[in-house]
Amino acid sequence: MENSSSKRKINVLVVDDSAFMRMVLKDMIDSQDDMKVVGFAKDGFEAVEKAVKLKPDVITLDVEMPKLNGLEALKLIMKKAPTRVIMISSLTHEGADITIEALSNGACDFIQKPSGSISMDIRKISNEILQKIRDVMRIDPAKILMKPRRISLPRMKPLVSTGKIVLIASSTGGPRSLDQVIPNLPENFPAPVILVQHMPRGFTKSLAERLNRISKLKVVEAQNGMEIEKGTVYVAPGDYHLGVKAVNSKIVTFLDDGPKINGVRPAADFTADRVAEIYKGKTVMVVMTGMGRDGTKGAFKVKYYGGVVIAESEETCVVFGMPKSVIEEGYADYVLPAYKIPEKLVEII
Repeated sequence: MENSSSKRKINVLVVDDSAFMRMVLKDMIDSQDDMKVVGFAKDGFEAVEKAVKLKPDVITLDVEMPKLNGLEALKLIMKKAPTRVIMISSLTHEGADITIEALSNGACDFIQKPSGSISMDIRKISNEILQKIRDVMRIDPAKILMKPRRISLPRMKPLVSTGKIVLIASSTGGPRSLDQVIPNLPENFPAPVILVQHMPRGFTKSLAERLNRISKLKVVEAQNGMEIEKGTVYVAPGDYHLGVKAVNSKIVTFLDDGPKINGVRPAADFTADRVAEIYKGKTVMVVMTGMGRDGTKGAFKVKYYGGVVIAESEETCVVFGMPKSVIEEGYADYVLPAYKIPEKLVEII
């Protein structure tokens, strides 16, 4: 029987302008039986050069670097040597913005760099870093190169709200798949949209701002007590579950910092449960790319009340996990590539 030490290790290229961070990441990765650091780069130009030369399985890529930042380096790496990339981002507004842009340009995932005493805090998140390196190995490098499609839907006639609501759930690979859905919805789309994307606090605001810039609909990060209105996309804020409730004659948002569900917060299952209770059969749920099963119980609840469920097909998923679970349970009414989902939503709504 083959033991773990005889299996080929995951080759990791570490890119960071801090010598200390390079050392910490090397110690962390090399302490594992299934992975090893095969090289370092201290700036974006060197990162591109080493990616081409060493052909690593995974690159950890610092967002903020001199000469060439992480986003610009990522774009060149994707052109010259497409590789699974995990961005290492500090939680500054600029860092979050660049990270969201990077996820739409081929990065597989990201890790939030701790603030404060790095030597202490980076070790606290070492399990997350190591797990993400293993997780991204499940991603087919060919999927990294998929270009989002822009489609033109016929202009809708002005419609009175149908009383329906759309709930979208996404995780790993979400920003790229979402680029093919939300910007392609028409400006007079007659329903509200709630988006639950697994992301930590701070990054969901950058995601909402980016989608708002490139979409015809208004996209906002949800806050407590916002009235749900058609033509608006409400993004669940990182580290909070997002629900809806009836207050007088209005339906408003509420935030919940209760326990994680399916290991995540925000969780789509939490939101779907609350949305389906209020909107019943007028709920349309879309489950997109991501690892795990979040959204499956929510899809059951939507179906129980007579709503519609759409699952993203394997063709455009970076990780065919969440939609696959929904499909296998028999809850999906439609299985579609991301670029066909807007058309189906317009048809259903």
